[in-house]
Amino acid sequence: MNEFGRLLIGFGLLLVVVGAVVLLLGRTGLPLGRLPGDFSWRGKHTTVYFPLGTSILLSVVLSLLFYILSRFRR
Repeated sequence: MNEFGRLLIGFGLLLVVVGAVVLLLGRTGLPLGRLPGDFSWRGKHTTVYFPLGTSILLSVVLSLLFYILSRFRR
């Protein structure tokens, strides 16, 4: 049970770091969430938002980052 507790603490700290990064990026004026390809539909009582362009951009950036990190580990 001790390892599970450490795992939960690790995930919690990771969420705090990711949240802080998102907040800081929001203050810089980057148009994340408003890129071409981000779909939003507003109905009378509902709003549906699908950030496809932002998801693709983040996927490419994270893939490159992990590729570079894996090259340094060898």
